[in-house]
Amino acid sequence: MKARVIAFYLPQFHPIKENDEWWGKGFTEWTNVGKAKPLFSGHYQPRVPADLGYYDLRLPIIREQQAEMAREAGIEGFMYWHYWFGNGRTLLQDIFDDVVSSGKPDYPFCVGWANHEWSNRTWDVKCQKEKRTILMPMEYPGDEDITKHFYSLLPAFKDKRYITVDGKLLFVIWDPFGMPNVSHFIRIWNESAYKNGLNGFHFVGLAQDIEKTIELGFDAVAPNNQWMAESKLSGGHYWHTLKNKLRAKYPRLIPLDTYSYKKITKYLLSGREIEENIYPQIIPNWDRSPRAGRKAVIYKNSTPELFGNLVKRAVEMIAKKKDEHKIIFLRSWNEWAEGNYMEPDLKFGQGYLKALKNNIQ
Repeated sequence: MKARVIAFYLPQFHPIKENDEWWGKGFTEWTNVGKAKPLFSGHYQPRVPADLGYYDLRLPIIREQQAEMAREAGIEGFMYWHYWFGNGRTLLQDIFDDVVSSGKPDYPFCVGWANHEWSNRTWDVKCQKEKRTILMPMEYPGDEDITKHFYSLLPAFKDKRYITVDGKLLFVIWDPFGMPNVSHFIRIWNESAYKNGLNGFHFVGLAQDIEKTIELGFDAVAPNNQWMAESKLSGGHYWHTLKNKLRAKYPRLIPLDTYSYKKITKYLLSGREIEENIYPQIIPNWDRSPRAGRKAVIYKNSTPELFGNLVKRAVEMIAKKKDEHKIIFLRSWNEWAEGNYMEPDLKFGQGYLKALKNNIQ
C-alpha cells in the first residue's frame, strides 16, 4: 500500500462577519497574499494562484476542483482545520459544515482542532507592530463543553467519507499541552463515540515531546520539526531564541530570518518517523511574510524537485509500517500566506503536485 498522504486544509478563503469587523470588509487570506512584497533580491513574493485563481470557498465548484486536483496527485484526503474556542464559539466553520451536509465533494476528510486563540496578529501584517490584543480567547469550560463539542461534529464523524485509522476516527489536535487535562477530554470523546455506534478515535498530537504526548493518551504524534531544524542552522537553540526575540522587538535592525529550503529539509525529518505511531510532516515551503512582514520566517529557493526529495525520504521512513499507519501529513494544501501550499501558482504550475505524485507511488 502506498503512503496515506493527508493534507492540512485552511477554510479561510471567504469573508466572515468577524473578519469584516476586525480587519475590514471582505478580508480573507487573499488580502495578505495579494499585497505581499519581496523583502530581498530574489524573494518570491507576491505568490499568484494559477489554475484556481483567487477563489472563494463558498463556491462548491472550487471545492470540487480542489478535491479532484488532490486526488490526482495521490492525496488521500483533507484535514480541515476546525476552530472551536469553547462555549460553543466557532469561526470559519461554515465551509466544512457545507461539505458535510451537501455530501460534496465526494472526497475523504478528517478534522484537526486548531485549539489556539486568535489575536490581532493572527492573520494581518498591519497588526504586527501593534500591542497584542486577544480577539477570540481559547477557553476550556469543562465537561459540558467537551460533550457539546463532540456532538457539534457528530454528523461529520458518521459520514462515510471520514478518514479512519485502524477503524477509528482520525482526529488531530494542534496543541496537546495547551489543554487542561487532555486525557479527560480523550476519555469523554471516546465514550461519546462508543455511545453513538462509533469505534472511538485515533488521536494525533502535533507536538515536539513525543513521549509526553503519548503519555497524555494520544495514539500517535506528528512532530513539526521546523523549530528544531531552524535552530540547527542558526547556531543552536539559545541563539535562535535570542535572535527571534530581538527580531520581534527590532524588525528593522535584525537580519531577516531566512533559510535555504534545500538545507533545512535535511532536518525536517528527525528519523523517529520510522516508528509505528510517529507520522512525518512534509512541507513544500515556508514563508509567513504576507502575514508577519520582516518578522517572518522565510525558506528560500524551494522547488518541486527539492520537495520531491523530501517526499521520497518520508515515504522511505514509513515503508515498513502497517498499511493503516503509512500516514504522511502534508502541511499544507492551501496555506498561501505561509508559503506552504500545493495548489498551482504562476511560477511552478502543478510542479509540486506532480512531485508528490511521482514520489509516493
